[in-house]
Amino acid sequence: MASNSRFHLGISLLFILTPFTISFILSPSPQPEPKPTIYDILPEYGLPRGIFPDTVESFNLDKDGNFEVFLKTPCYVEFEYLVYYAEKISGKLNIGSITELKGIEVKRFFFWFNVNEIRVDLPPSDSVYFQIGFVNKKLDMNQFETIHSCMNNGSWLSSCGGTLRQVLQLPAPVNDMQMLSTE
Repeated sequence: MASNSRFHLGISLLFILTPFTISFILSPSPQPEPKPTIYDILPEYGLPRGIFPDTVESFNLDKDGNFEVFLKTPCYVEFEYLVYYAEKISGKLNIGSITELKGIEVKRFFFWFNVNEIRVDLPPSDSVYFQIGFVNKKLDMNQFETIHSCMNNGSWLSSCGGTLRQVLQLPAPVNDMQMLSTE
């Protein structure tokens, strides 16, 4: 009789647990949270989303705030000034600023200057500051609220004098033998 009641108990448990087991097996496994983008992370540091162009392929950020952003290709974005983004941009992300910045240049008149730091006021104001050497340039925050599309090149490059590298490019040196043979 005891074995018969154990049999009934086993059958009863099987019928009770079967729907739970089937639903557990058939239910989709939870998907991992998608990795945040650089555009998601910037606001967490008090910075606007539109500092980087729309061609970011990947980025690395360590716990100390050091980062690298990789673009599909180098490109240009027109803000109040023309800004050049290298294929790799690096720096240190802090609350309200990006310091030790490498890979971003701004065109002023006919020359390109490295941007060393980008910062905002804390508490936030309507300004973003770009440090270029010892000069700080204040731009309106609204220019950086949206993520801008890159321009790979444009007619403005040839009409505006090219880059500082092109302006300062010297002709190849001529050796003494070439000079003698042309005389």
